[in-house]
Formats: sequence, structure tokens, C-alpha cells
Amino acid sequence: MTDRPHLPPFSALRAFEAFGRHGKVRRTAAALGVSHAIISRHLAALEDWLGTTLIDRVHGGLTPAGADYHALIGPAFDQLCSATERMRGDSGAQLQVWSMPGLAYHWLTSRLPDFGRRHPGLAVTLRPSDAAPDLNRHEAHADLRWWRDSDLAGGEHPAIVRVPVIRPRVFPVARPDAPWLKGRTVDKPADLLALPLTYEDDDVEWQIWFAAHGLFSEHGPGAALPPPVARLWQAHMTLAAARDGQGVALTNAFLAGEDLAAGRVIELGAGNPAFRAVSLGAYYLTTHRDSGDIRPLRQFSAWLTQMVDQAPADWQAPPL
Repeated sequence: MTDRPHLPPFSALRAFEAFGRHGKVRRTAAALGVSHAIISRHLAALEDWLGTTLIDRVHGGLTPAGADYHALIGPAFDQLCSATERMRGDSGAQLQVWSMPGLAYHWLTSRLPDFGRRHPGLAVTLRPSDAAPDLNRHEAHADLRWWRDSDLAGGEHPAIVRVPVIRPRVFPVARPDAPWLKGRTVDKPADLLALPLTYEDDDVEWQIWFAAHGLFSEHGPGAALPPPVARLWQAHMTLAAARDGQGVALTNAFLAGEDLAAGRVIELGAGNPAFRAVSLGAYYLTTHRDSGDIRPLRQFSAWLTQMVDQAPADWQAPPL
């Protein structure tokens, strides 16, 4: 007599657990680093083993039976991940860090060799991603991501720890020889309204920036801005558009530092007291409590703080 009932193949269970979170075969395959055909075979094998249909192949997602089963095995996978994380400690000598693409490309990547020199044998895998990892499922040890102050409304999972590490000063930049700048002066923030502006996914940050300078105050949030010359969804893409002369981008020096130093873009209003030092949010280092105590993550967090402290003082906004 065995002390535990016979279980399905673990690879099939793992594929099903991931499918329940991602909802699509191809997304699941990408998350697990295998082909979608392998995921499909694992899901079919698990259904055969259990003798019930788990996947709704007509409407997508899980069947009621599949949802019930996933709700039961999901916490078990969480416990497996947590127990393994604690047992490995720092013996794995590898950190999985996700980051906003712009910060990864323009600031973090070039500094990682310094971390490697200080901590030989400890490898950091950096994954630029627009989407945050599921830290409850230990998809990464840490996530470095931008959050606007207006977006932080609480309600975070109690096991998630979020610490601000960079609070940058945000300012407008443009290519100095852009034809639409020729013969124009930018003496006050309102002058920007006559220039082509680039937006990310919305105009909220421009709204907040202008409001910090006393514009639109009588109308409140949602006052009309000029239509964007381009909507580019990501901060490093609006910076690239400004570098190409397409329009004005709202950015920070952690993204634009190299372009500013090389003269590829200039800060509009630099040194002009009419332009205030504006903070819109911060880059937060987010971790899971189970990962926060491992030594490699503590070392990375301390190193990251040192790198930020070494940045020029005017890259960061004044303390709140």
C-alpha cells in the first residue's frame, strides 16, 4: 500500500497550472519556454489521466471542472515554489530580475557588469518586460517598474513588498535642430502647448506635469491637451521619437542621460525658474517576502541603491 495516491505526470500538472494563469496555449508555452504543441499534449494527457475535460476548446479558458481543479492545485504549486526558494537560499547564485524596457536598455544594462565584478559567481538574468512578473508564483525574484503616484491605490497582496528606489525629476526634451523648434522660444511651460507632443499610452503624465506648473488648474484633471503628434505607448519609444525630431517627449535623466550628454536631445526650460522640478512617480523594486531574505537579492538591492546614489543630484526629484 502506498502512502500517497498515484499522481499525474508533473510536467502535465505544471502545464495545466500555468495554462490556468495565462489562459492561452501560446502564452503558456512562452512562459514555460517550450512549444505550444508540447503544452497541448500535456493538457490532453492530463485530461486523459483524470478522465475529464479541463480545457474549454470552444470558448477558451477552463471548464468548470478545470477551474475547480486549478483552484485546488494552484496553492500547492505556490507552496512548492516558496519551499524551494527558501531551501535554495543563495546556493543557486542566480537572480531573475524583470524591469521596464526603457530603464533596462538605457540605464540598468550598462551598470550590471559592475555588480558582477562586486559579486563574482552571482549571475543576474535581466528580462525587459512591459508586464510585471507574477511574484506570487515566483516568476522572478524582483521587478523594477515605474508606478505613477496617482496609480498607487493600495490593495497589494500582503506577501508583496514594494520599495521606491528611483524618484526621477521629469522634464520635456526635444531634438535641438528639430525644424519646428527653429525660431521658437520656450520661455514658459505654456509655450510647449504650441509644439508637437508625443504621448505614451495616455496623456495623464502631461496633464500632471502641466498642472504642476499651474496650467489647467481652473479646469482640473482632464483638461484638453493638443492632439499628440505620436502615441508610442512606452517611455523609451517617446524618447526615441524626440531624438528623431518628431516631437517633445516627457522623460527623465535615467532614460535620457546619454542622449542629453551627447546633445542628441536637450532639456527644454533647463535652468529656467519658470520650469519646476516635477515628480510624477517612482521606479519601485518589488519582491516577494519569501525572496526578500535571500542574500543575492539583498546584495542586488544594496547595489542598486548605490548606483542610484551615484547619479547626478538633478536627476532625481526633491524629496516629497
